[in-house]
Parts: sequence; C-alpha cells; structure tokens
Amino acid sequence: MEHLEQLQMVVAEVQAARQQVSSVRAQVQELEGTVEAVKNQPADLSLHRQLGGVLIEVSDRDALVVELTETLAALRVHLERFAEREKQLVQTYDELKSSLQGAQE
Repeated sequence: MEHLEQLQMVVAEVQAARQQVSSVRAQVQELEGTVEAVKNQPADLSLHRQLGGVLIEVSDRDALVVELTETLAALRVHLERFAEREKQLVQTYDELKSSLQGAQE
C-alpha cells in the first residue's frame, strides 16, 4: 500500500508542476508580446503602463524595454526550473509505477 500512496502523491505533484509550467509559459508568451509591442510602438504615440489600478505615461521607453526584458529573462529561468522539476517528477512516477507493477506480478 505504501507504493500506491507514494504514486498518488507523485501524480499530484506532477499535475501541480504541469500547471506551474503552463502558467509560467503563458506569462513568458504574454511578456514576449508586450516587449514586441513596446518596441514597435511609434515614437510619436504615447505609451502607458499600468501601475496598480492607474495607467501612467511612460517617459523612458528604453528603460521600460530593459525592465521588461530582464523580467522576461527571469521568467524563462523559472520556466526552465519548473520544466526540469516536472521532468524529474515524471521520471519518479515512471519508476514507482514500474515498481508497483513488478510487485503485483
């Protein structure tokens, strides 16, 4: 019964890791789109960013692009870590599953 409980725990962890990977991947894609939109915004048009519940005009576009790019890089690092954790959990799941099947035979 112990192996079955471990397997159930790992399944729950795999599901949580997959949700995290999916969430961070969506954030990365959204931020990539934001960076491109900021870079492509014509210089003669105002650019605003949301700060809390208020939109504030951006005066330094280059600084904003740098900030967004740094945030994007950090998110990509997190995504890599979550993906690696997911991979490890799937491997653990496969090992536990094989062990459980071997015990039943």
